[in-house]
Amino acid sequence: MIAMRRLDTTQPDFDARLDELLAFEAAQDPQVEATVAAILADVKARGDVAVLEYTHRFDRIDAQSAAALEIPRTMLERALAGLPPTQREALEAAAQRVRSYHEKQLTQSWRYAEPDGTELGQQITALDRVGIYVPGGKAAYPSSVIMNAVPAKVAGVREIIMTVPTPGGAKNDLVLGAAAICGVDRVFTIGGAQAIAALAYGTATIPQVDKIVGPGNAYVAAAKRRVFGVVGIDMVAGPSEILVVCDGATDADWIAMDLFSQAEHDELAQAILLTPAPAFIEAVAASIERQLAGMPRRDVIGASLAGRGALIRVRNLDEACALVNRIAPEHLELSVAEPQALLPKIRHAGAIFLGRYASEALGDYCAGPNHVLPTSRTARFSSPLGVYDFQKRSSVISVSSEGARRLGRIAAELARGEGLTAHARSAEYRMK
Repeated sequence: MIAMRRLDTTQPDFDARLDELLAFEAAQDPQVEATVAAILADVKARGDVAVLEYTHRFDRIDAQSAAALEIPRTMLERALAGLPPTQREALEAAAQRVRSYHEKQLTQSWRYAEPDGTELGQQITALDRVGIYVPGGKAAYPSSVIMNAVPAKVAGVREIIMTVPTPGGAKNDLVLGAAAICGVDRVFTIGGAQAIAALAYGTATIPQVDKIVGPGNAYVAAAKRRVFGVVGIDMVAGPSEILVVCDGATDADWIAMDLFSQAEHDELAQAILLTPAPAFIEAVAASIERQLAGMPRRDVIGASLAGRGALIRVRNLDEACALVNRIAPEHLELSVAEPQALLPKIRHAGAIFLGRYASEALGDYCAGPNHVLPTSRTARFSSPLGVYDFQKRSSVISVSSEGARRLGRIAAELARGEGLTAHARSAEYRMK
């Protein structure tokens, strides 16, 4: 039996118990940090040679050159052609839905003119080259290819470089097929901190990128954190999270499986249920016990639910919404009769699933919105990965002679107030 936490908002120590539940040790492991720092420095200094050595050590691949680690486009196309029709159709359908959604995020350049002829605006341009890290090893993630590559393509990124570890040389055709569908330009079979280093600094074979996106293990996360500033990154993601708000009328088996869907990622994943119905808590708990035995990843699920999961009774759905904003979950399911009524009350959540039929799993693969989401309460200030992550903005300033006189007076006054005489004179020269 899973010893899953049971909390009640009427308990006098509820706040303290919730804080304990939400606490996640995000401090960096000194040993991981030291290892990553050494790898980054080595790849920066020795380039391809270091990448080859680490790939041999960690992934057991004996390549004679870094070029041999690249998968040619023809192999990507062959992998796609060799997929069972149902898998290829699923990949293509998912990619198209994700593309259609992200096309609506495109931002356009804009300008406006002032009466004196001065024009101001903003120019939107895409990044030149981005790197996509796709995890490999324990599992294959074609969905990660789609979610990272498609918005980059929609944004107009000129070149997408993908890295994916292939331990023992085992390549996954679904991942390669997804790369072909999404138009990834180059794919290298490297992983870990060495892949992040190669993308950030560039080598003779692997080009330097402008931004690195995609999930990975602790070493990948630490590497991304360290190279930020040399290149951009999407985020440093923590363990997966799901928070379900239910009025007690959804099938308990559905909710239990929704909790499983994130708990099966890893032992540190977090799955929480909020409901005002005590009988529903018991029904979900019973369903968890009954269904767990049939899950292939039952040990991982059990550890996740016992370690960081909770079944929480709330006074009402309004209180549930207040707790949602406090928790700021990665995934939020509003499994209630009138989810639209609750939506305006939600301020902090990565992705919000409305109604009894909107399972989080659909968002992971094919609903359309991105599944790269803020975790560890960062939804309070950050957003899902999107087209906007692959675009940047430049201010545009065109000043007329009349505008130079008008603005020059303001600028000169403020510059002299700051003691910056050259600034003032630069503006004043144009006032004549």
